[in-house]
Amino acid sequence: MVAVIGVQRMVSAPPEAVWEVLADGWLYTGWVVGASRMRAVDPTWPVPDARLHHSVGGWPLLLDDTTSVLEADPGRELVLKARAWPMGAAHVRVLLAAHDGGTLVRMEEDVTSGPGLLVPPPVRWAAIAIRNVESLRRLALLAEGRSQGQGHSDSARTRREQPIRA
Repeated sequence: MVAVIGVQRMVSAPPEAVWEVLADGWLYTGWVVGASRMRAVDPTWPVPDARLHHSVGGWPLLLDDTTSVLEADPGRELVLKARAWPMGAAHVRVLLAAHDGGTLVRMEEDVTSGPGLLVPPPVRWAAIAIRNVESLRRLALLAEGRSQGQGHSDSARTRREQPIRA
């Protein structure tokens, strides 16, 4: 990514708790604004080339699409290629850094292909920033709830950590 818009937020949870949310592909629609439902999650998520199969929009105007992992450094960085056709595709980088007992989360994004590139960068970036501020708010709520023991049962953790046999 050459030119991007970035937003950041302090999260009152350790980087491991934030990474847990990012690494659980089924939670994608819980924190990404615009993603409305999950259809499938590759069992290798979030390793490079793994994909999330989701829908964007609101019913009845839903479009099925995918988001794939370009790079992953567990607990530190996740780089995604998010598709939302017919608007195009974007690269999204989520960076995590331990800070003052919590996590500084930075999200950088810009359109990389499709008609969205026709929108002048300042206008495009303003819209992306508004959406990503809310996405980080949702991510923070999920991570903080998990780190405080809310909304995450031991049985769900055990099921998620069991290996999947092909």
